[in-house]
Amino acid sequence: MPDFDQALRILSAPENRLLLTRIKRGLEKESLRVDPQGKLAQTPHPVALGSALTHPRITTDYSEALLEMITPPLTSVSELLSTMEEVHRFIYRNLDDEMLWVHSMPCSINGDHEVPVAQYGSSNIGKMKTVYRLGLGHRYGRVMQTIAGIHYNWSVPDEALSLLQIASGNGASFHQYKTQCYFDLIRNFRRHTWLLLYLFGASPAVCRSYVKGKDHQLVPVGDDSHSLHTPYATSLRMGDLGYQSNAQESLTVCYNQLDSYIDTLRTALTKPYPPYEAMGLKDSDGNYQQLSTHLLQIENEFYGTIRPKRTTRSGETPIKALSERGVEYVEVRCIDLNPFNPVGIDAQQIHFLDIFLLYCLIAPSPQTDDREYRDTLENQKLTVYRGRDPQLKLKRNGTTASIPDWGHELFSAMEPVAQLLDDANGTNCYRNVLGQLRQRLDQPQLTPSAQLLDIMKQENISYFQLALRHARQLREQFISEEQDPAIEEDYRQMASKSLNDQAAIEGSDSLGFEDFLATYYDQYSP
Repeated sequence: MPDFDQALRILSAPENRLLLTRIKRGLEKESLRVDPQGKLAQTPHPVALGSALTHPRITTDYSEALLEMITPPLTSVSELLSTMEEVHRFIYRNLDDEMLWVHSMPCSINGDHEVPVAQYGSSNIGKMKTVYRLGLGHRYGRVMQTIAGIHYNWSVPDEALSLLQIASGNGASFHQYKTQCYFDLIRNFRRHTWLLLYLFGASPAVCRSYVKGKDHQLVPVGDDSHSLHTPYATSLRMGDLGYQSNAQESLTVCYNQLDSYIDTLRTALTKPYPPYEAMGLKDSDGNYQQLSTHLLQIENEFYGTIRPKRTTRSGETPIKALSERGVEYVEVRCIDLNPFNPVGIDAQQIHFLDIFLLYCLIAPSPQTDDREYRDTLENQKLTVYRGRDPQLKLKRNGTTASIPDWGHELFSAMEPVAQLLDDANGTNCYRNVLGQLRQRLDQPQLTPSAQLLDIMKQENISYFQLALRHARQLREQFISEEQDPAIEEDYRQMASKSLNDQAAIEGSDSLGFEDFLATYYDQYSP
């Protein structure tokens, strides 16, 4: 990668800047189905929504009740958001009296027995997806798997990276150079993840039922014993109450280059882990309890704030795809659902993510050592619980820095990137977004986490009551909105086709399930 200023000059040249209008973005949004009282839905995935195994836009995540809505990769922010709105309108029209929970932290759940595991049919791949989820439930508990968020997929055009490679004089193959650029991005992203948690964290409180039987450091919200929080919390979803694992704390994943990343994950995927061995692969009746007794069953079990990604072929493991064809895009995984927005994210957040990710791509990105790796994780935990605390200091290169001081420094560094994106798109929205969000550094009351707690305290309502109100409001909004009949028909056709596709997969299996799994796991051999 050329230095930062040179990269800016190359990408801002009149003959090159239009390349940045071809940045690809995709959204994957999770939301729980709940009944009118806000209880987790116990009903199967609605047939009218199609097959969760094969539908390109509507699937499930951990639970049968945890819907996941997916957009294709798109270059237009407005088209991206309108596509997500279309998916929502179709879903709401096919939920009968159910609705979507629009907060990241779940509704009132009284234990694992109330969380149905997702079902994907009788095919080998369908069984594998369900057994994987059963394994997650045995390892971490089912309630943890009801947390929802938004994943943001992002890539720049190959032509832009090719220009940077030529300027840098890098003699590697383009495939290798591109992969290394995305790992440079990932290291910078991890260094600065705390900024996204501070700016966009929207899960500062939980229902008491969520932490029943768990060790925690939460306290009641005022006199409300039903809601728990910490006074300066930002995103409890991203802390040790969310997708974190004590077992995985021993796993130090190296992001310095692709080979070290794959080697670390491969070890976790192939080395037996005693507690999971003690759990057993199958129960006393011979039914699978988990896919393997290793630290990770599959790559997706590793909980990170960002992942290098490559579209996989049928039956292919993610690390095999990465190993053979390199990184295609990155998946940002630390964004809470924004309950103040109908689809959980808005154009302002997307524009800021574009600035932030492009900055992380072209800014200097030294390799990470063990100390910085630990400091990065510690900064994430500190921001989760104390992000708005004016006394908070984060760890930085052997010293400390406050969020406002470090944040202002980053915002200043990102200004030319915002200018670059505005010049490419013929707008001023990127610079405006920086100016608007920068205010949150000095006025933490403007952050979503602070706004949610303020509403709860001012109106004397619980987290559950506030979240239920938001869910009901958005249900009414989407049901009242008109959907283009042609778009509605497209979604009906997609649902019908997905059911036929699932049936075709189930009719074409030629291997027994154990042989299918053995073939799949053979790919993890070096």
